[in-house]
This record gives sequence, C-alpha cells and structure tokens, in this order.
Amino acid sequence: MARRSTPVIDDEFEEHVIDVDVSDEMQSSFLEYAYSVIYARALPDARDGLKPVQRRILYSMNEMGLRPDRAHVKCARVVGEVMGKYHPHGDTAIYDTLVRLGQPWAMRLPMIDSHGNFGSLDAGPAAMRYTEARMAPVALAMTEGMDLDTVDFRPNYDGHETEPAVMPASFPNLLVNGSTGIAVGMATNIPPHNLIEVVHALRHLLAHPDADLDAIMRFIPGPDFPTGGTIVGLDGIREAYETGRGSLKVRAKARIEQVTARKKGIVVTELPYMIGPEKIIEQIKVLVQGKKLQGISDVKDLSDLQHPTRLVVEVKNGFNPEALLEQLYKKTKLEDSFGINTVALVDGQPRTLSLIEALQVYLEHRLEVTLRRALFQRAKAEDRLHLVEGLLLAILDIDDVIAIIRQADDAAAARARLMEAFELSEVQANYILDMQLRRLTKFSRIELEGERDELAARIAELTELIDSEERRREEVGNDLLAVAKQYGDARRTVLLSAAGVSAAATSTPLEVADDPCWVVASATGLLARTTDDSPLPADGPRTHHDVIAAIVRTSARSEVGVVTSTGRLLKLPALDLPTLPRTAAAPDLQGGSRLSELLALQPGEEFRALVPLRADSPGLAVGTRQGVVKVIRPEILGKPEWEIIRLEAGDEVAGAVWLDGAADSSLCFITSDAQLLHFPVSSVRAQGRTGGGIAGIKLSAGARVIWFGAVPRDDSVVVTVAAAGDSLGVDAGTVKVARFEEFPPKGRATMGVRCHRFLRGETALQQAWAGPAPAIACAASGSPIDLPPADGKRDGSGVPVAQPILAIGTRTFALTDDAPATGSAADDFSGEQESLLEGDGSSADTE
Repeated sequence: MARRSTPVIDDEFEEHVIDVDVSDEMQSSFLEYAYSVIYARALPDARDGLKPVQRRILYSMNEMGLRPDRAHVKCARVVGEVMGKYHPHGDTAIYDTLVRLGQPWAMRLPMIDSHGNFGSLDAGPAAMRYTEARMAPVALAMTEGMDLDTVDFRPNYDGHETEPAVMPASFPNLLVNGSTGIAVGMATNIPPHNLIEVVHALRHLLAHPDADLDAIMRFIPGPDFPTGGTIVGLDGIREAYETGRGSLKVRAKARIEQVTARKKGIVVTELPYMIGPEKIIEQIKVLVQGKKLQGISDVKDLSDLQHPTRLVVEVKNGFNPEALLEQLYKKTKLEDSFGINTVALVDGQPRTLSLIEALQVYLEHRLEVTLRRALFQRAKAEDRLHLVEGLLLAILDIDDVIAIIRQADDAAAARARLMEAFELSEVQANYILDMQLRRLTKFSRIELEGERDELAARIAELTELIDSEERRREEVGNDLLAVAKQYGDARRTVLLSAAGVSAAATSTPLEVADDPCWVVASATGLLARTTDDSPLPADGPRTHHDVIAAIVRTSARSEVGVVTSTGRLLKLPALDLPTLPRTAAAPDLQGGSRLSELLALQPGEEFRALVPLRADSPGLAVGTRQGVVKVIRPEILGKPEWEIIRLEAGDEVAGAVWLDGAADSSLCFITSDAQLLHFPVSSVRAQGRTGGGIAGIKLSAGARVIWFGAVPRDDSVVVTVAAAGDSLGVDAGTVKVARFEEFPPKGRATMGVRCHRFLRGETALQQAWAGPAPAIACAASGSPIDLPPADGKRDGSGVPVAQPILAIGTRTFALTDDAPATGSAADDFSGEQESLLEGDGSSADTE
C-alpha cells in the first residue's frame, strides 16, 4: 500500500524567501542588461575607438602572430580563438566584425588584410572557412607598445586569461575610422575622417590647449569617407562638431560622358558612404516603371578592378543629363543623409562628445600611454644599469670572483661572500653566479663602461620625459606625425557649400529646348553639335586635333542630312550628336562621334557633305567623279534615307552642296588633270529622286573629278595642289592660289579651262578647292599651312609647300551679328551651308 507523503516546510528555508515587486525587478534587470550592452558590446571606447569585440579580435591576432609579414590564416581559426578566450558570444557577430575591419569601403584605414571574398556593399562575405586574414600594417599602430605596460589588463570572462582594457592606439581611431552601433536607449554614428587632417588638429591642440572650434576646423573641415563622394552643405558639419549631433548630405560623384555614339550618360564613380550600386539600380528601375522619372533608357553597373565604382545611366536623346542628374539626387540614394551622433564611452560611461572633447580624450590617453611607457622603460634601464655596475665591480678582480665561487660550499655561501667582498646587491650577485664562466671572462670593460654611459643617458632622457608634461606633449606630437607620414593619404570626399549647388540645380530644364545650334563635321569623320547659336571663331577651320570639313546651322530638335559617296542621303537628328566642347581659340571635336557609329554605312561608303534639310530651298546639287551633275528637288527628301542619284558602275559622289544662298554662285568642277569648269546654277534643271543627272563636265581619258561645289562669283579664290599621281599624299607637292574671276565660265558638258600647269614629276592634282577668300590650309596634325598670295596665273605652276595639305577652307564661316538668335526647325533660318571643303572629305583628297 503506497504512502502519501506530506511536504515538510523547513523554517530555515522560509527565512530566505524574499518578496520582490515585479516592476522593481524588471527595472533592475533591464538596467543591468542595458549597461552590459552599452559597455560590453555596442559603444566604442573614446580612447582607442574600438568596441570590445574589435579590440579582442586585434589582440588575439597579435597574440597569434598574424602580423603583416606572416601568411594569412583561415578566418575560422581567428574566430575560434576570439570566441574561446575572450568573447563569449556567437561566432557570427565575431566574423561580421572581422569582415568589416577588412572592408576598404567601410573603414578609412582597414585593420585587417583580407584574402578571399569579404563581400561588397550589396552582398555578404563568404563563409569563414573559405576566407583568410591577417593584421594590416595600420593595426600594428593600434597594438604598438602593449608589452610596455602602457595599458591595463583585466581578466577575461572565465578568469583564465587576461585581455587589454584599451589599446595603446598610436592614431585616433575613433575619428579616423568612425563607428556605428545601436545600444539600449542610445546609438552612435561617427563618420570617418582623414588621418592627416586629424593629426594636424591634434598637434595644434597639443600646442594650444585652449583652441576653439574654428581653429580646429581649419585642420578638420569635415568627414572624409572611404568611398569618396561629395558633402553638400557645411552647416550640419559645424553643428555636429560643436554639439556632437548633426546631419549632413553626401552626394555621389558623377560626370556626363558620351557613353555611346548617339547617347550621353551619367557616369557615377563614387557613391555615398555604405550605399551599393545594386540599391541605386533598383531604385531607378522602380522610379522609371512608376513613371516618376523620365529620360533614362538603361542603367548598367560596369564596375571592375580598374574602376571600383562605375555606374552608367544612359540618357534618352532630348533630355538634359545635368537636369536628370539633379532629379536622381532628389529621388534616389545618390544623395543620402548621414546623421552624426558622437557617442562613446568615457571612463566607462556613455557621453556625447564634441569634436574638441573627442580629441582631448584621445590626447589624455596618449599622454598617459607615453608616461607609462617611459616609466616602464626607465625601470628596465635602471635594472640593467644596476647589473652592469655589478659586472664592472666584479671584472676588476675576476680572479678573486672565481676563487670565491670555487671555495664556497654552495650558491648561498658564494652569494654572501660576493656581496661582502665587492659590496654587491643580492640581484647583482645572483646575476654573476647565474652567468657561465666563459661569458664572464669575455666581458670587455670598455664595452661595459660604454653600455653604462648609454643607460645613464637613456635614464636621464626618460626622467626628463616623465617629469615634464611639455616634453610628453612633444613626444606625443612626434609619434602622431610619424603615424600620419606612414599611413596617411589624400582626402577623398569633396566639401561643397549648399548655396552654389542649389542654384545650379534649378538652372537647367529637363528636356533640351529646340534652340538654334550648329552641327560640325571634321575632315576625319567626327561629328558634334554646339550648345547654342553663338558665333564660331573666325580664325580658320582648325580644331584642337582636326580640321572642320563642314558646318550647318540648324536647331537642337531638327535633322541634318549626310550625303555619302554612294549617292545616299541619310537623315541624322541633331540630338543624337554629342555636345561640342568649345574654347575661345577653336572648337574641340575630340569628343565627337564617328559617322559609322551614328549611321549604318555600307562597306566602303564615305562621308561627302553635311547639308541642312528645308522644303523651301532650291534643292541639293550633287557632282560625281565621272563628271555628272544633278539638282534634287527638296520636297522629295521626306524619308530617313534616300538614294538621291542613280550612279553608273564605278562612279561615286565627289561632293554635294545645299543651294540656299547660291543664286549668285556657280557650280564648279575641278578634275585631277587640272581642268576647271564652272557654270550657273540655273543651267541645271532639278530632277526627281530616280534621275541619274546630266553631264556636268567632259573628262579626258583617265581623269576624274576631285572637287565639286558652289562658288560665289565675287571675291573667291581657287586653290590647287599638284604632286606625283602615285604619291598618295606623301609628297607635299606644289600649291597655287588664283582668283576665281581668272577662270571664265564655260558651257555645261565642256572641258573647261586649265587651272594648274604641272612641273616636272607632277602628274595630277591631289587636292583642289574653290570658295570665298582668304583661303587657308591645314596639315594632318591640325597645324596651319601658309598659302601663297592669290596672284597666281590661271594656268600657272604652283610653289612648293613644307608638308602635305590635309584640308583647304576659308576663314569666312563665322556667324554675322544679324543672324537670328532663336527659332525652331520651321523658322526662317538662312540655312546656308558654311562648308569648308564643300562636301569633299579627306578621303577624296588622298585618293
């Protein structure tokens, strides 16, 4: 039968039961937990700028010997060492901290030399079993002097090991690398700064302890993020430095580039701190799909080893990239706010620090480290000096020392006899007894005396350092300067005032206005457009690297026509052309696009002319190599692409000219055998698109047309360049300039008149040109070539030139003051083709 037991209440046990109010217990427990998180996990120490886990990682790696001159080891080994000895928390927290210490985009001066996939701004790192690490060189500056009793050590969590309470920290890590953390009821967010700037501020504060914030900000104007970027607005910086709290805006660094032949793009090379490119791309896609952002055709991340950050945003034609960039700043993380909250532990208590307070706390720490280091080194030097003095006493009577040791019964007796005979201390006597006899006999008295003097001088120097605060401040300043020279680098983040940025943000419309502009083509096939209708320089056709072949006045949203050697006219929107950078001296076409990149050309098809497109014009005149001329009515030019002339086999277009303003001009042919023919424009009847043209000039056997265009009858000149027919432009040849009025007009389909008499060895004209005076010429390098005066005889010979001529043109292509300043494609532009080569490109000149 089971017994029923009755519980027995122990009176002694009841005495230990205490009634506690739940709210009081919760409050007490929460405060203990909060203090533990604040002190042991989330907030950095203001002296070394490290959280406990960061300090334990660096200390463990230093103890493991993982210095920069050693091989990398698995991160799992480091994590295990830290977790097993010092940090009783999860391995994930330790590994995440280890990874962050080695990420160059997170730390201004990374303290871990990483090997393997340590992640990116958009992706996490590989597992700790795959990655490797060792201490970076700058980490040695954090641990330097730790074995010299410079900092206090405390027991670890289980009492079996000791760990430093703070690092010696030879550089101000709290400000240089910054810190971020969330504790219970408080948080910290300290931005990185430039090491050189902070060191200069510290040295100034050492020399001037009463310096104010304005004086310090002359050295530290603002944060310096590892990812660069641009800080917009300086008011938030000053507020944060003065009170410890503030906010600032960080912008990405971007520039406008011609990313394709037809499109411009916004190229982002630096992003705000801790913002990844994938986040920016996702934001842009959402805004474009939601119709909240217009003008973007594509976004690409082209970052690689050579370009750590290269985010390309392609802009649609017709939109201003500058205005679109401002919208991206407003609507995406290309501009981000950074809230500064300088909270750190000072004497174990969390405090919000101003900039000067943070600098002062660090300086106090370094002064204490310097003092403790000097005391430790002086004690070591005094101990060694004491031993050296004992050796000097013993070496004078080395034979007596040996005899005393040999006659003694034991070590104690020998020690007592030595102390009595030579007046040695117990430490000195023990040192002599512990030394091997062979070492004692080899001691040189001179060497010992030299060491004694050196030790005495060192002790005196350290004593001066210990007794003089001014000397310690000087020592701290020298240490900081050495660290800055070794590890410092240039500022990466640009500081801008908010006033200039906000003014620029509202000055540019989003869409490109249909304003008048000029479309320019160079002799080597580069095309671009100007941004306005201002006059081009009237000092010649030379650019910075090329020569202008043709220039057409139009508007930004209109089209121009490109005539090719195969008899096609291709329409090209002006918006598809890159904007022409201009200088006071000459336009710069280096940023232009090649015609083959803008239009689909056939094999062997070449540029011949650049023409405007207007329906109320007399039309377009075309001349071919075989002497055919054709005038095309403008009303048929309505499609994007036309065959404007039917060419015979082996024939091609030599030149083309738009006939606006050509009523008083003559159509002119110049052939390779030095024949020139010109006749009125009115003598050529306009034809339809399918027409093959009519006879323009009669050619002799083997001759071909090398130049065709429209020439004003008044004040024009003819320039001809003769050389050997097979020189292919290598031979400079001879050049002749004659007045156009010297050449009488002849009937269409005749041979014309001779325009150049060949010298011995000359067999053909290499180049020719006719147009308004004065004429100029350029070499392939773009440098001008002097031409003879326009007094050559109609059929005379030329004069030698120093170098081959690439292009010939006129100086009279600048706009006049009465040219209309505004308008659209439908306005009454003059439409006059200001062509320098009148449709004859470089290929035609060198065939």
